[in-house]
Amino acid sequence: MGSPFPAIFSLVIVFSVFLLAQSSTIGVDYISRLLEIQDRERAPPSVQVTAAVGVLGRLLPSHSSGFEFLIVSKEQCGGESCFIIRNHPSATTPGAPEILIAGVTGVEVLAGVHWYLKYWCGSHISWEKTGGVQLHSIPKLGFLPRVQDSGVLVQRPVPWNYYQNAVTSSYSFAWWDWRRWEKEIDWMALHGINLPLAFTGQEAIWRKVFQKFNISSSELDDFFGGPAFLAWSRMGNLHRWGGPLPQSWFDQQLSLQKKILSRMYELGMTPVLPAFSGNVPAALKSMFPSAKITRLGNWFSVKSDLRWSCTYLLDATDPLFIEIGKAFIEKQLDEYGSTGHIYNCDTFDENTPPIDDPDYISSLGAAIFKGMQSGDSDAVWLMQGWLFSYDPFWRPPQMKALLHSVPVGKLVVLDLFAEVKPLWITSEQFYGVPYIWCMLHNFAGNIEMYGVLDAVASGPVEARISENSTMVGVGMSMEGIEQNPVVYDLMSEMAFQHKTVDVQAWIDLYSTRRYGHSIPLIRDAWNILYHTIYNCTDGAYDKNRDVIVAFPDIDPSFMVLEEMCHHQDKLVPKGELLENEYLYEKPHLWYSTSDVIRALELFIMSGDKLSGSNTYRYDLVDLTRQALAKYANQLFLTIIEAYQLNDIHEVSYHSQKFLELVEDMDMLLACHEGFLLGPWLESAKQLARDAEQEKQFEWNARTQITMWFDNTEEEASLLRDYGNKYWSGLLQDYYGPRAAIYFKFLKESLQNGHSFRLKNWRREWIKLTNDWQKSQKLFPVESVRDALQISRRLYNKYLLSTDE
Repeated sequence: MGSPFPAIFSLVIVFSVFLLAQSSTIGVDYISRLLEIQDRERAPPSVQVTAAVGVLGRLLPSHSSGFEFLIVSKEQCGGESCFIIRNHPSATTPGAPEILIAGVTGVEVLAGVHWYLKYWCGSHISWEKTGGVQLHSIPKLGFLPRVQDSGVLVQRPVPWNYYQNAVTSSYSFAWWDWRRWEKEIDWMALHGINLPLAFTGQEAIWRKVFQKFNISSSELDDFFGGPAFLAWSRMGNLHRWGGPLPQSWFDQQLSLQKKILSRMYELGMTPVLPAFSGNVPAALKSMFPSAKITRLGNWFSVKSDLRWSCTYLLDATDPLFIEIGKAFIEKQLDEYGSTGHIYNCDTFDENTPPIDDPDYISSLGAAIFKGMQSGDSDAVWLMQGWLFSYDPFWRPPQMKALLHSVPVGKLVVLDLFAEVKPLWITSEQFYGVPYIWCMLHNFAGNIEMYGVLDAVASGPVEARISENSTMVGVGMSMEGIEQNPVVYDLMSEMAFQHKTVDVQAWIDLYSTRRYGHSIPLIRDAWNILYHTIYNCTDGAYDKNRDVIVAFPDIDPSFMVLEEMCHHQDKLVPKGELLENEYLYEKPHLWYSTSDVIRALELFIMSGDKLSGSNTYRYDLVDLTRQALAKYANQLFLTIIEAYQLNDIHEVSYHSQKFLELVEDMDMLLACHEGFLLGPWLESAKQLARDAEQEKQFEWNARTQITMWFDNTEEEASLLRDYGNKYWSGLLQDYYGPRAAIYFKFLKESLQNGHSFRLKNWRREWIKLTNDWQKSQKLFPVESVRDALQISRRLYNKYLLSTDE
């Protein structure tokens, strides 16, 4: 039977028939020994097939019998990892499998399933919170589309498809149980990810290791951060903030990690485990007084509060470093029973070495690696390259010294922000060291429609085919997930694309797959979005600073409306933008808002045809939110302009309109589960074992998305709003009341003829925040409203006559 999606079928011929690698990169040659070891140690084929069948059963239980899976060797794939899609030999027999999918691992098999469902059945797979799956387009059993008789073979152009950022574990995964983790691992496998970070539960390992060095449990209570801040206590940025961790947390998370690793190994993945970076408990300095342990400087605490700032770092050249590093690796191997031999360590991420002598830096790198190698002779160090992007310390001599401190092939660097700031070019391919081309895309799990699709579609290919390329993989290194599904759909595909993707053709197919129907108006809307929202070319990093979610803490008299500060065209250390009390960090805007409003209009016009689609409902809410958020930014400037003109009537009118808009947006966001505050808070509380833990965990969850770090009565956290979210409940209960306080002081200033009371505003706002963080108010966990009706009403109310 032919495909019910002929346009998709014809284009997939171009995309995927016998996509064979032209040549391997130099970098792949460097890691060839590790790849051989990993292939040899992988789970048996029967285990991988069983795991892959399980994923299919959870994804598409009605069609499980329509597919048969097979693990094949690389030799059968032309010497590389691949998947092969064929018509099953027994397809004409009633009840027999119709499609045979083979792959080098369970991951390749499932990537082949996804490829087939995408391009022969017109389906779509995304995170549940971003609309979930669209599988209605898949024909019934007995009528699955046949591929060409010769079959379809798709090779990986590079071996690895990496996933996660060191902080994703806190911004997105902090409160996950096994049920949610199982869904994510399924998602990873279907998207071809074979090199994920596996950081869960490491505090339990660390506790056992440090107790061997005579550090007590009470002393370790001071070392670990709270559940929502573990990423930063692991990196040595803070300690104890949000803690201490209860015993149940250690037990629960270690058990969870073992399930995570087991499933990853069953599917043929290579989980990346953590390694020792030098971050140590304060008590270790007393226990080993001769050790070279340095107290680091303040990391964003408003008063350098030693209760949670200024952590301790053990110099890598001290013999104790290797001893602890070895113990940590060995303890993980003892607990988990296996390893993929790749370990992440980021000693210098936001921790600059004390001196810039290349020989000293080289000795640091060598010692860090020796700590890993002492515990695992086949160890390979995986390092984030973020430090080379923002820290001016890392000039070429220093960068070379660190990268060349480890034998070639034993260090792999993540080019973390390659879609915007590709370091592989400026560093001459990381001076000969293997690297992974990564898309960073998202900061702190902020919700913002944004992307650089053209760079995603071409960047990995350009890097791989460049002269003397040392590229060994592609990756997604976002700080937070469950947003912008179109971006991750395309980026995951680049793990199997050998040529630059025609984004215009791809996006046309995407809209059809996403909703299960080809609707001209929707296709036109996505064409607009591709050329606006998803075509950011200004070189900025998209940290959401919309006024609603990141309200300016500034005296309005000092705001220069015509020349507002705009620092997003360059990377700067976190915090630099927050220290000047008169600085207004301009929200990022890189596209024509009127064009995007037109796209929204097309979405609304198509609503009656797609009202039953969850993917459409998510996109409609998100697009309406995006348009209203940018309108709110302009409305805020109108209020400030009126204030500077001493026009209290206009200030009152527009500030009331702003607050009404926030309430309306809260109602809009309540129309989809992907934009609710309730699930974040409830998932935190569900991990608690008693009322006290429930209170602590909820405080952690609330604090991360508001003040983030410490504050005084008159000084807000330097990281305030970094983890902001457009979530229903958060707008009405926190962002709206905060804006109302500011507007109250604006009006009082004009009414009484005095200057804006900045300190009074801060006192009230900070008190509101601290009270909100301690609150235990309940919020809905399910959507309850008609998205199309509300979107249409808000479009008419706020955007219909909006000019650029």
